[in-house]
Formats: sequence, structure tokens, C-alpha cells
Amino acid sequence: MSKRVIIIGTGFGALGAAVRLAAKGYQVEMFEKRDKPGGRGYVYEINGFTFDGGPTVITAPFMFDELFKLAGKKREDYIEFVPCNPFYRIFDDKGRVFDYNDNEEFTLGEIDKFNPDDKAGYLEFIKTTKPIFDKGFIELADKPFLNFTDMLKVAPDLIKLQSYRSVYNYVSQFVKDDFLRQCFSFHPLLVGGNPFDTTSIYAMIHYLEREWGVHYAMGGTGAIIKGLVDLITEMGGKIHLSSEVDEILIEGRKAKGIRLKDGSTHMADAVISNADVPFTYMNMIPARYRRKYSDAKLKRMNYSMSLFVIYFGTNRRYTDSKLKHHNIILGPRYKGLLDDIFHKKVVADDFSLYLHMPTITDPSLAPEGSESFYVLSPVPHLASGTDWSTFAKTYRDRIMQFLEDNYLPDLQKHIVAEHYIDPLHFQGELNSYLGSAFSVEPILTQSAWFRPHNKSEDFDNLYFVGAGTHPGAGLPGVLSSSIIAENLVSEDLG
Repeated sequence: MSKRVIIIGTGFGALGAAVRLAAKGYQVEMFEKRDKPGGRGYVYEINGFTFDGGPTVITAPFMFDELFKLAGKKREDYIEFVPCNPFYRIFDDKGRVFDYNDNEEFTLGEIDKFNPDDKAGYLEFIKTTKPIFDKGFIELADKPFLNFTDMLKVAPDLIKLQSYRSVYNYVSQFVKDDFLRQCFSFHPLLVGGNPFDTTSIYAMIHYLEREWGVHYAMGGTGAIIKGLVDLITEMGGKIHLSSEVDEILIEGRKAKGIRLKDGSTHMADAVISNADVPFTYMNMIPARYRRKYSDAKLKRMNYSMSLFVIYFGTNRRYTDSKLKHHNIILGPRYKGLLDDIFHKKVVADDFSLYLHMPTITDPSLAPEGSESFYVLSPVPHLASGTDWSTFAKTYRDRIMQFLEDNYLPDLQKHIVAEHYIDPLHFQGELNSYLGSAFSVEPILTQSAWFRPHNKSEDFDNLYFVGAGTHPGAGLPGVLSSSIIAENLVSEDLG
């Protein structure tokens, strides 16, 4: 009999681990709280529109290719990736536009519009991102940091790569124009980090983008979820929906299985949690069994910001607008706004936005003649004290009026489908501590060994995948955590 592995949740980290372990012959069984798989990659279907609930930027398509290859399949038979060009269109607060992609000459031309003197600095910056990528991604992203000595071994290299600098500080060595600094330092926000606090190792995202491009999955990110779910079930894996885990069953140093909210129990040789790490420890494992991660310790950690996201569809197209597939709309303040979100924990009157317009690439996500969007605003997590049950409508109106006034004429009279999520959703629906959207904040003192480990220190066969463990949030990060889980389970179970 092959060994049985239970996986809590069906986010990308869980799906990646399920594919990898099923390919090695393990019996894999997944338990999902919600009525659809995907975790943060949930799909909303409203009035004929399809809205991706979560990640929309695909920067490492080769990681998905590898999953299908492990099962002897071709990713192209399940999922179609298409490149986005430009990667992003970035607006400053005056409406000026900066586009960038993997074409060096094109990007230099865009830089030339703002500060010609920064072209040489940009080239130097890009040159430095390859060694950061080689160390931070190729060498370390799929390696567990279970012992402090693991950290000591890489410390000299991390110092040499200036990982003690923030991403913004690192970029600023090479680029002098303030808006261009923003354009080349916003990436930590995609993984829950403040560009002024997040370690400069995350500058490797630029290399990742230039080397493999930014892609979109036709049918939306939900099409990737479907492809992976189909693959897992074809390999004999089982996925239970609407099956919320109430407790991880502990005996000594072993996780013996799980108990669901309905009272049923399911036993296993190993348990992998894709649920939020703090939630797993605080809500699924009684305190009497825990030594390393007490509630007090978990509450002392720094957590990422939350998000306010509005999904909306219009009964007209906006193809004549200045918008592209991925749009970043920066407000009049950069550092000040990030201070408000991450440090002061206040919801500011101004905002910066990510506006996703996928029907530019894939009209199938909306009825004919219609347009599908989502707009995302970073906001503080629930330590802000904001009462989102009453404030959400006010904040929604503020954002939609801004878009109507500046980017989408007559927007609100053309909306025929709408849904929004706020920090309460991340806390209540996604079981995320403090309503954080990306779990543990990716600062240097919460990275690698300092981050919650991929294998529990208290239990010999409990493992973690997803944003809250090493290496962190973002699709490449959580898929890397699934490689770590596969290797650890294989070592421990044989």
C-alpha cells in the first residue's frame, strides 16, 4: 500500500504538492473549505462574466510546464499561456504613461521620455538582477531552511548581494527619476511587501520577467486551477470540496490525520497545510501540543497588508481607452501611502491601484460587447481597526468614481455585474490572520530560516506550503514551496 498524504486547502501551493506527490505514487487527498478549488485563485461567475479572484500575473510558466511533465503530460494540452505586451502600463498621478516589457530598446525608449540619464543606470540595474535571481531563486527558493546553520551558510552571499537593502533603496542606486524608481520597485506589492522594507532579493522579479515574460492563461487563472485539478484527478488524487478542516489530530509528535467540521475523521501518514500558517497553528492544533509557535509568538510577527478588490463587468467595451491588460495607477504619494498602509495602519484618502482588464486579451470572460475588470487597492490589515462592514461601500464608491473620472467614462451607469472583497473576506472566508492577503510579511527578518518553516518544528510529519512559509507569496514562491514539501515528505516517508 502506498503512503497516504492529506493536503488541507487547494491553493496553488497545495495543487503543486498534490501533483508532485501523486507523480511519486503517494495517495493524495485534498480537503477544501470552499465550494470551488483554488484558494485565492477562486473564480466568481456573475451575470455571464468570469472574474479571477486572485493572481493574474504569470511570471514563471516553466514551473507549470514541469508539473505536467512530471505526470507525463503536456501543459499545452490543458492550459494555453499567451504573452502580455507590455507587461504593465504604469500611470503616474498626472496620467503620464510608462510601458515596459522584455525588449531592452523599447524599455530604454520609455525611460528616455522621463529621464534620459537613467538609461545607463537601468542597464546596470538589470545586469545585477541575474546573480540575485541565481542565488535567490535557483539556489534557495526550493530549499528548506530548517536549521539556523542553513542560514549561516548563505549569509555571506546575501550580504554580497545587498539583501540588507530594501528593493526601493536598491533600485535608487541606479535610477534617479522618482517616478521611474516607483516603476522598478513596486513588485514587492505583488507578494505582500512594502518596497521600502522588503529585502532587495525581490529585485530578482525583474530578471524573471525579462527572461520568461509576463503571461496570461486563456480563460483566466481559473483555467490553470481547472487544468491542475483535472491532472490530479487523472492521477488518482481525490479532492473534497465544502469540507472544512476543524482540527489536525495529534498523537505525540505525529499528525495522525484531520477532523472535519462535520465530525468525520480522515487518517494519513503525513499532513500538508496550505491554510494560512498562523491560522493552522492557532485554530487547528490545540495549544497544549505546541511548543514553538504559541499564539503570542504568532501575534508578534509582522503580517502583509490586505486588499480591497472590486470585480466588475460593463455592458460596453472600453477598447478605445488608454488602458492595457495589466495597469498600475500610482497616486500622488508613494512612500507616504505605503507608510500609512504598512506602518501607521490607516486607510488613506488617496490610493494606488492595480486595474486588470483581461478582456483586452480574452473576450471570452464577458458576454459579447461587454468588458470584464477587477481593480485592487492595497489597504492595511485589520489591525487598522477599520470597520469594513460599514466602510466598504464608501471606499468602493471612492475608487469607482476615480476610475470614472479618469479612465473609464460613464463607468457606473454601464456596470451590470459587480462583487467586492475586503479584509473581512480574507479573515473570514480565507482564514487569514488579521485579514492579511499574503500572510507573513516578506522582510529580511522574516525570510528563509526566520520564516515559519516548511516542516513543523513540533510535529515530524506536518508540512506547510503557500504564502506563509518559505520562500513566500506569489505564484513562483508558492510553487517552490510545493517542491520543498515533495522533497521533505519523500525523505521522511520514503
